[in-house]
Amino acid sequence: MKFADELKHAVTPRAALLVIGCLALQLLFITSYVGALHHPKPQDIKVAVVAPGGAAEQFTGQLNKLPGSPLDARPLASEAAARDEMMNRDIDATLLVNPRGGTEDTLLVASGQGGAETRALEEIFTKVGASQQRTVVFKDIAPASKGDANGLSSFYLVVGWCVGGYLCAAILAISAGARPANRKRAVLRLAMMALYAIVSGLLGAVIAGPILGALPGSVWGLWGLGALTVFAVGALTLALQGIFGVVGIGLAILIIVIGGNPSAGGAFPGPLLPGFWRSIGPALPPGAATWVARSIAYFKGNNITGPLLVLSAWALVGTAVTMAVASLRRPSTEEVLQDTAPDDRADGTGGATLDTGGRA
Repeated sequence: MKFADELKHAVTPRAALLVIGCLALQLLFITSYVGALHHPKPQDIKVAVVAPGGAAEQFTGQLNKLPGSPLDARPLASEAAARDEMMNRDIDATLLVNPRGGTEDTLLVASGQGGAETRALEEIFTKVGASQQRTVVFKDIAPASKGDANGLSSFYLVVGWCVGGYLCAAILAISAGARPANRKRAVLRLAMMALYAIVSGLLGAVIAGPILGALPGSVWGLWGLGALTVFAVGALTLALQGIFGVVGIGLAILIIVIGGNPSAGGAFPGPLLPGFWRSIGPALPPGAATWVARSIAYFKGNNITGPLLVLSAWALVGTAVTMAVASLRRPSTEEVLQDTAPDDRADGTGGATLDTGGRA
C-alpha cells in the first residue's frame, strides 16, 4: 500500500479537521493569555478621596488628570463611608488626606481583592505623593490571609472547579456519546452533573479552607459557590455537546479556559486588564465565580448578587438547551435497539425467539 493510502486510512478528513481545530484553540489560548496578561496597566481604578473642607475636590481633580487615566477618583464625606464602600467592593481604595494640615496622608487598600492591584495603587500614590512633597502611608483593611499569596487562591479554586465541570461533561460524552439519545438520557446526565457539582464543590471548599488554610470565610458559602460554578460549566458543556457533538467540548474550552480564565481578574484584577478582557470577564463563569469567592473570603459576602445571577443564568441556559436538543433529536436505529433490548430480555422474547426460528 502506498504512503498516501496509508495516510488516508490513518488520518481521516474528520480527524484532520479536529486537528486543525485543536491548533486553532492552541493559538487562541496563547493569544488570549499573553494578550491579557503580558502588560498590566492600571485603568480607572475606583478611588475615594476624603479631605477637609474643599480639598477633596482639589485632590480628586488632580488624581483624575494623571496621565493614562489610572484612577477614577471621587470625593466622599467621611472615612466611615469610604470604608463601607470598600467593604461593599464599590471602590478599591481611599485616600485620607491629613485633616490637620500635615504632609502625611493615608491610603486605605484591600489586598484581598488581588495583590497586583494593591501594588499598582501603592506605586501610583507613592509617585503622586513625592511629586507634591507629601508622604503616603498604606493601611490594608481587608488583607489577604497569610496562606493566600497575592490573593490568588480564590482564582485557582475557581479554575479547579471549572476544569472539573467541563471534564465531567466531556467524560459523560466520551463514555455514552456526545449527544444524549432522548430526554430521559439528558435528565440523567444533568442529574449526574449536579451530583458531581455538589461533591466537588464541597471538596474544593474544604481543601482551600480548613485543610490548606488558604481562604478564610464561610466553607458553606464556598461550597454553594463551588456547586453552582461546577454545574454551570458542566451544563454549558453538555449543551454545546448536544448541539455540536464532540466539537462542543472544544467550544466549552474556548469560552471557559481561553476567554474566561485570563479575563477573570485572578492574576490581575479587572482594572489592570486590557479593555476587551475587562469587559467580558464579569459575564463568564470564571470571572463571576472569582468575584464571589473573594467576597466570601474577605468582604463578608458583600456585593455578590450580580455574579451569582450570571452563574445561575449559565446553569439555566445550559440545562434548557441540553433538554431542548435532546427533545428535538431523533435517535438512531442503533440507539433505539439499545433502549429496547433490556425490555426484550426481561420478558423472555426478542433475540432468542428469532434465533430458534420459531422452535419451542
